[in-house]
Amino acid sequence: MADPCCNGVHQRGGDSYGTYGEGDGLGDYPSQEEDAASDVTEGHDEEDQMYEGEYQGIPHPDETKAAQRAASAKAQAAKSGVSELEELSEQYEYIMEDCGHGKFQWTLFVVLGLALMADGVECFVVAFVLPSAEKDICLSNAEKGMLGLIVFLSMMMGAFVWGGLADKVGRRRCLIVALAMNCVFAFLSSFAQGYGFFLFFRLLSGIGIGGTVPIVYSYFSEFLQMDKRGEHLSWLCMFWMIGGIYASSTAWGIIPRYGWGFSMGTDIQFHSWRVFVLVASLPAITSLVGLTFMPESPRFLLENGKHDEAWMILKQVHDTNWRAKGKPEKVFTVTHIKAPTTAGDEFIEIQSATGTAVQRWTVRSLTLCKLVLRNVASLFSAELRFATLFMAIIWFCMAFSYYGLSVWFPDMIKHLHHKEYQSRIKVFDGERVENFYFNFSLENQLHKRGIFINDKFISIKMRSMKFEDSLFEDCRFEDIRSRDTVFVNCTFRSTAFFYTDLWEEKFINCEFENTTFEHHKQRCHLDIDDDTETLIYMVSFLGSLAVLPGSIISALYMEKIGRVKIIGGSMLTSAGCSFFLFLSFNQSVTIALQCLFCGISVAAWNGIEVVTVELYPASKRATAFGVLNALCKLAAILGSAIFSSFVGITKAVPMFLSFTALMCGGLVALKLPETREKILQ
Repeated sequence: MADPCCNGVHQRGGDSYGTYGEGDGLGDYPSQEEDAASDVTEGHDEEDQMYEGEYQGIPHPDETKAAQRAASAKAQAAKSGVSELEELSEQYEYIMEDCGHGKFQWTLFVVLGLALMADGVECFVVAFVLPSAEKDICLSNAEKGMLGLIVFLSMMMGAFVWGGLADKVGRRRCLIVALAMNCVFAFLSSFAQGYGFFLFFRLLSGIGIGGTVPIVYSYFSEFLQMDKRGEHLSWLCMFWMIGGIYASSTAWGIIPRYGWGFSMGTDIQFHSWRVFVLVASLPAITSLVGLTFMPESPRFLLENGKHDEAWMILKQVHDTNWRAKGKPEKVFTVTHIKAPTTAGDEFIEIQSATGTAVQRWTVRSLTLCKLVLRNVASLFSAELRFATLFMAIIWFCMAFSYYGLSVWFPDMIKHLHHKEYQSRIKVFDGERVENFYFNFSLENQLHKRGIFINDKFISIKMRSMKFEDSLFEDCRFEDIRSRDTVFVNCTFRSTAFFYTDLWEEKFINCEFENTTFEHHKQRCHLDIDDDTETLIYMVSFLGSLAVLPGSIISALYMEKIGRVKIIGGSMLTSAGCSFFLFLSFNQSVTIALQCLFCGISVAAWNGIEVVTVELYPASKRATAFGVLNALCKLAAILGSAIFSSFVGITKAVPMFLSFTALMCGGLVALKLPETREKILQ
């Protein structure tokens, strides 16, 4: 049924497409007199508007396009058993060509790019705040490990859940809810004073943001025509990298500023790392606001039989683009779109069922879960199983190596920095210090068999201090802040500890005689002079910055070279880079290797995400992307855990694992079908 808004537009009888007839291929376009100024600047004479190529006998681009459409329509008519979905795909591509690429797509590009940027930021937030949060919230090593793990686990859950829901509920609707969930719980996590609440809020925040990647790519691809799809999806990928730059630069500028924040006693503290958590949520908030002005994907609406809503959105896209190009007279001539017969009315009976609101909501939710799981199972049907298998191998291999090395490089830099730091340690053996007032910081020292008599350690910081086989007699420790400080086989006689953070675990095999501990510091305290964390912010910033050239080059050549060659070539080249890990003998070389690896591998990521969009039909696109992205996060967990465990032990294992994974993924990628000239299903 034609939309009521189309009453003034003539529709050919018997042509279900309306706009795309079989005659001259021009369908219901306005006559030449009505559209005389459609291809030139308004205000010129009709003689000045003549297509200049006409003198050389070159066909007008519109005539060429119309001829291609007519030929395609005849080919479709000649085929037997062409499905309604195939007809819809063909017509939808023609409509997007007529709508053009302009102001609407660029606006949506920025809005969705910010959502993708928020996902990139989420991957860095916990890693950047841990060095400060571990002191502010008193985290043990096990708790730090769980907090780092929860980021990828929550994003894995979010990708699976929101990807499946987006194919059943709608791209825009799911993305709004997912971003809102991320914003709310990220905000709450910045105020959480205890480990349990902080972990819980970051878990829910990660589940929210985990849905952005599968939804954003599915959503944006359905507003792009075929010859623009690869390039502009690749441009969109850059926002993830920009998220890394934003996170590392803001962390670098905010977290070391300990004075930013406030405290209310010892129970409520709001230090600079909490300010960073709030600032990190700004891209998600901005994208959420922008999405309220964006429409639903018309392709999703058509797949679900909502013809009139889809028509109105496509008209909005068409008019927005052509008005921005100075051609408001360009008329949207589509009168009817071939919408497939759907079985999506399973909720009608449920919504009208009797019972309480809770019962109806429960039944609808269970039904929705069944539909999502059924859609997931369909990814392994006969027609899709090989595509799903190949893409699963490629996603897993790429993520395992990329995230594994993304953790290995910073950890290796910290290890090298620590070794260099330890090489400058000052050793004091057999010293005797009496009646001395220590009012200056003690750092990177080893005291063996020392004797300290009637000494006072007042209001100082101790960092990387070790006392072995030493005696402390009639000494006083007051207002001490320590880090990496231990006492081994020491004896304390008539010594007082007042308001310090020297806990029991910092005294190993020590003896205490007439020694008192009073008013322990109730909370851990930040160490504001740790230059290792500042170095990591800089390293992360450089690594994120290094991917921009690779991302730009891959976007420019995505259509020219092809997705398969981009993915395969980039992964195989990255595998070759793995051999250079043996050269990471100092910090500068390791940083250079990290930048090189990130700059090359980003091209593979761009190609993988574009191909994932193009291989699957609209009804399964977000679901497939969600499943594969969840697998990616699982690979990230495994890669991070395995690679980090070999830091400082051997470089051979990380080199072998990354090389093997990238080679395997690259060779499988070369078996994929090329999709750059494929109409979006």
